[in-house]
Amino acid sequence: MSQQGAAGPAAEHKSVLAEFRAFLLRGNIVELAVAVVIGAAAAAVVKSLVSDLLLPLIGAVIGTSDFSNLKFTVGDSVFHYGNFIDALVSFFLIAAAIFFFVIKPTEKLGRLTGDRADDSAETQDGSEVDLLTEIRDLLSERR
Repeated sequence: MSQQGAAGPAAEHKSVLAEFRAFLLRGNIVELAVAVVIGAAAAAVVKSLVSDLLLPLIGAVIGTSDFSNLKFTVGDSVFHYGNFIDALVSFFLIAAAIFFFVIKPTEKLGRLTGDRADDSAETQDGSEVDLLTEIRDLLSERR
């Protein structure tokens, strides 16, 4: 009986490790890990574009690109609204950079290669509707 007890946990341990290995090697997990790494690299590129190119351009046009020292005081409270303006400008610049340098080129590439996500979604919805209509018609014929 002691041999059986000793073999049981070892076999269970191998089974759990095998399940864990299968979990890690599933396509979705690997794809997600790749997406996270690529996303981090893209974030660094977009941040550099905004902070090293776009913000200095704004600074050249309006005189400053750093609003963090803007504030006002009411009683004993100090409101640093410049930090909010900095965050807002950065947000819009990052959104614009992603839109114009990632989204639009990807859409154009999709049109050039014929791989359009919009078309496949419309086709999929259309085929589902057609299939459901056919099922409805078959069921009504059986009655």
